[in-house]
Amino acid sequence: MPYNLFTSFARLPLIFRILIISLIFIFTFGWIVHIIEPDQFPTLFEGVWWAIVTAATVGYGDYAPKTVGGRLAGIALIMVGAGFLASYFVTLAAIAVTKQNDLLKGRNVFKGKKHIIVIGWNERSREILQTLGNHNKDQSFTLIDETLRLNPLPNMNVHFIQGCSNLDHVLIKANVFDASKVIITADPNKGERQADMGSILTLLTVKGLNPNVQCIVEILTSEQVANAKRAGADEIVQTNILTSFVMINSISSHELVTSLLDLLNQLDKRKLTFKPATSEITNMTFLELSQLLIKDSVLLLGIKRGEETLLNPPHPFKIIPQDQLIVIK
Repeated sequence: MPYNLFTSFARLPLIFRILIISLIFIFTFGWIVHIIEPDQFPTLFEGVWWAIVTAATVGYGDYAPKTVGGRLAGIALIMVGAGFLASYFVTLAAIAVTKQNDLLKGRNVFKGKKHIIVIGWNERSREILQTLGNHNKDQSFTLIDETLRLNPLPNMNVHFIQGCSNLDHVLIKANVFDASKVIITADPNKGERQADMGSILTLLTVKGLNPNVQCIVEILTSEQVANAKRAGADEIVQTNILTSFVMINSISSHELVTSLLDLLNQLDKRKLTFKPATSEITNMTFLELSQLLIKDSVLLLGIKRGEETLLNPPHPFKIIPQDQLIVIK
């Protein structure tokens, strides 16, 4: 029995072992001084109080031993108990520093819910985190990257996880089970095909752990779009197509591209949104609805119907209940 008790004690974390030893010394010496000097320490509580302030080297002086035996007990408590109590506070401070370092280095598990997981660190992910974080201070984010050594945004509500995003234990540390969305960006350190393969592998891992989470994936090569859809991507962003469109049009019309970029910069304020079609606007034509919304300073760009997106559909195009309105507020 004593061996089992000692074994259980030895398995406790260091901070708990030091705390238990300190408490044993405090209560023991508090009881001893109460026995030696019952007039000076009439109750056990006064003895324990004296032992605490003595071991902590505070020394209020409200209770002090008068006899030689009581003072010898005080000397022994300072020599032994104060060391353990100081060790406890030093260990507590070391644990706090270690926890902070682990948080910065991406070693801690994220325990929140309804967060957005961003995979990969690059200029796109930086812009995503900063823009979304500035618009919604209460939204939590988790950044997963294997190249970073420290959290690049420690002053924002971003929890960093250091590791490879296609490994189960890394995604579990990011609490992928309770995430609201996962954004997978292309790795800028790899070739386009290798980056797409890595993104799709990460997508398969995410969907394997949480099939219901919404996944937005950046794909660089058009031939991998079909594979991304098969892997379960809810939204696919083809950044190379967007870049090519801008560069091609800049050759023929520089002014048009400048205007387009200015428009995109304005939309960076998240003014472009989806609005569900309500029963009041069902069966209205696109033209009638556009004129109605413009009175409220809302510009109707198009309609998302199922998988199809229709920009400025021809008249008479009628709104149905399943439509999503693409508007600029």
